[in-house]
Amino acid sequence: MSLIGKIAGAAMRRLPFLLPAGLVMAAGLALCGQGLWIHAKAGVAQVLLERAFAQSVRTGQPVKPWPWADTWPVARIAFPRQGKSVIVLAGASGQALAFGPGHVDGTPAAGDPGTAVYAAHRDTHFALLGQVKTGDAIEITRIDGHEARFEVVGAWVVRWDASGIDPHAPGRNLALATCWPLDAKTHGPLRYLVWAKPLKA
Repeated sequence: MSLIGKIAGAAMRRLPFLLPAGLVMAAGLALCGQGLWIHAKAGVAQVLLERAFAQSVRTGQPVKPWPWADTWPVARIAFPRQGKSVIVLAGASGQALAFGPGHVDGTPAAGDPGTAVYAAHRDTHFALLGQVKTGDAIEITRIDGHEARFEVVGAWVVRWDASGIDPHAPGRNLALATCWPLDAKTHGPLRYLVWAKPLKA
């Protein structure tokens, strides 16, 4: 048998082992690529959202971040101690939360009477909630130019359907919500709430 024939025969004998390994490797690369894509999309979206937010503040009108968007920026949340900020979108649908925190429908804007609620994913825009501590400041700028400052007074874990949040409660409070546990990879019924009250001047 020629040398080429021997090499071909050896390759054919290994094929049943190489094919599954190749499929596993391809699947792994696909999953890694999907994870990177989610984070890249969230990062690029925040740049476009920042531009739309700045234009909204200048004009006083909602501006879509891209033509086919079904939402628009309504506020910026800043976390001074962490040196981070994120743009908040109108509504908390799955589409909106893919690109940034959402202002939960039926709750007032930050600084208005009641409890404003903003929600985001634990592995992107609200990953930093685990670093937020009692006494931290949270600053919110709305597209109408109104600025509201809050102080974190606590955090707790609740079921999604038993949060205890009353959007019409007295005061001008703020709740930031994300899934719990913060480092989990699967969905569950628990939510992590950071609660803040207006910061006294």
